[in-house]
Amino acid sequence: MPKDTKYIAKHPDDAGHIHYTPDEDAVWRDLVAQQQPNVEYYAAKPFLDGQAALQLPIDRVPQCAEISEKLMGMTGWSVEPVPALIGFSRFFQMLANRTFPAASFIRSREDFDYIEEPDIFHEIYGHMPLLVDKRLADFSQKIGETGLACDKSDYAWLIRLYWFTIEFGLIREGGAVKALGSGLASSPGELRHSVEEPSVVRKDFDVLEILRTPYRIDINQPIYFVLDSVDQLIEAGKRDLVRDIQEAKSLGLFAPKYEVKGDG
Repeated sequence: MPKDTKYIAKHPDDAGHIHYTPDEDAVWRDLVAQQQPNVEYYAAKPFLDGQAALQLPIDRVPQCAEISEKLMGMTGWSVEPVPALIGFSRFFQMLANRTFPAASFIRSREDFDYIEEPDIFHEIYGHMPLLVDKRLADFSQKIGETGLACDKSDYAWLIRLYWFTIEFGLIREGGAVKALGSGLASSPGELRHSVEEPSVVRKDFDVLEILRTPYRIDINQPIYFVLDSVDQLIEAGKRDLVRDIQEAKSLGLFAPKYEVKGDG
């Protein structure tokens, strides 16, 4: 995530309602109209099932409270608006408590096709469908609990497991590779890139290998990890991830497959 942002967080009123302008609602509407056909073609069944269950509005920015009401009855999760940038400590604390932190602003027209930092479109359109699936919801909580259990120096290692699964994970379905991650679902360009680009390296899911794989947030990923089943995340959640991080640190990072301008 970038260290600064031009965007300003929007704050809820006393009733918990965030006031979005007609122009902001129109950005949401147009983003959904652009992305939904791509999602229906490239996205994995757990994501599409979550979308169907949530029935997100297509013509306006959803309110966190209305999403929380639905999610709470499905998997016990809620979503809470936060400033654009929060630290790992708060992020892991919220996940551990089954609360998803959602940046409250929506991108401008200038950043319509690509925005480096997460906005409400990424948070709600991208993440909420996955939290309908208990397996993915429980795995997200496990990431948070592990973050609370490990040292701050381990955060950059742990977040790779979240990045390459919940954010940018792929999965095999019916002999094809489909997009599972939230970052893919909300990205017009990278969704297609992740599934179809021939230069991309698609590796079998492996916890230790993921922990050792660096990434950059400002490019289409050169490497993705592919699940055979979401159930693999259930098994990953049973591991001693703190110990896995220590083992990964002892082995060291793999050489990045991108130009080094910064490390994830």
